[in-house]
Amino acid sequence: MITQRIAALAAGIGAMCGTASVQAVELSAGDWTFSANGNVNVHYIYAACEDAPADILTIGGACTQDADGNDVSSTVSNGLLPAALVLGAGTTQKGYDLSVTFGLYPGISSNDGGSPNLQQDAGALGTNVALATTGLDVRQVFMTVAREGMGSFKLGRDFGLFGFDAIINDMTIPGVGVAGAMATGAPANTSLGSIGFGYIYTDTLAQMNYTTPSFGGANLTVGIYDPLNPVLAGGASNKSAPGVHGKLAWAGDLGGLGFYLSSAFITQQQRAVGGPGNDFTSTGFDVYARAELGGLKASAYYYSGQGMGTTGLFVLSDDGAGNERDSDGYLLQLTYPLGDTTLGANYGVSSLDKANDGDAPNLLDENSKLTFGAYHALTPNLTLLFEVSDVETKAHNGASNNGSSANAGAFLSF
Repeated sequence: MITQRIAALAAGIGAMCGTASVQAVELSAGDWTFSANGNVNVHYIYAACEDAPADILTIGGACTQDADGNDVSSTVSNGLLPAALVLGAGTTQKGYDLSVTFGLYPGISSNDGGSPNLQQDAGALGTNVALATTGLDVRQVFMTVAREGMGSFKLGRDFGLFGFDAIINDMTIPGVGVAGAMATGAPANTSLGSIGFGYIYTDTLAQMNYTTPSFGGANLTVGIYDPLNPVLAGGASNKSAPGVHGKLAWAGDLGGLGFYLSSAFITQQQRAVGGPGNDFTSTGFDVYARAELGGLKASAYYYSGQGMGTTGLFVLSDDGAGNERDSDGYLLQLTYPLGDTTLGANYGVSSLDKANDGDAPNLLDENSKLTFGAYHALTPNLTLLFEVSDVETKAHNGASNNGSSANAGAFLSF
């Protein structure tokens, strides 16, 4: 019988931090097993931002001064992850393993806009004021149907396939990484980690997927998802077909050296972007590789896309007239445990090409960052951590912004 297990994100966090396996709270009632797991994480984030920032067209980059010319930001907030409460139930009926998952993700920053990350305009007062409340992000609502020898189906809203292995293995996932909107007077409830600095955020998508049984450690997932509209490229438009994504993954051991390899693809039609006749197709693929030996973990990730944009799916993906922008990036990472403390470093780059010579000259050209981190498992479920990051954002016209940040905090999972 399928019993509800820890969400993939929480499992990845526990493995990265070197903690013992995080166990969900489970209760049985008749033929059903109910579970609950999650985390609360809190960090102090100090960011030194560019005090004379260049005008660069981007979403997510090096932090910049505020309207009053202040170039330093200090924040107490969540990190790359919001807090989480993941509820699930599973049973076996007529040989089919059935499960449902509800993932609820609240933050701790003041945000009255509904979405913890896409804040709405709260007028002259802003959102980070007295009497404000935090937001609740419902990222996961899905069911799974599986049977031995048949494989499994996932139906509902969950994390996507493209870019998933990059973020789930990002060492900054229990921490902060790039401060992003945390270095502002109205912080969002999540930082960037390495999003936009080595990979595009996988996002949570309404999807219908099928995963094959494992064959020699390999399996294939294919599915469709509800298509997304491009960001900063005109209004919403009807789509003639769903988006399609897929992923091939293999895990194995060769002479004591553990390997994990995967490759994902994504494609979607974009219709009437900026007006009739401006249709185009977004396509992307990625490759992820990880090797483990005696606690040492080395990983590399690469992605390439046409009309994929940067930072988020289809963000700045075209020039507003249906001309695609090409993008690519990579993330290199090395972690090593010393007792209960894991030390790590990662370096990431995300690049975005202009659609043509007439494209915006101040368009983002490249985001790059270097992060060092120390993650100490004080107990099997409590991790104390410290990170420092150096960040640079460059535009095609040669303009650049630079920033740096340091964060210290705690990540408690259950």
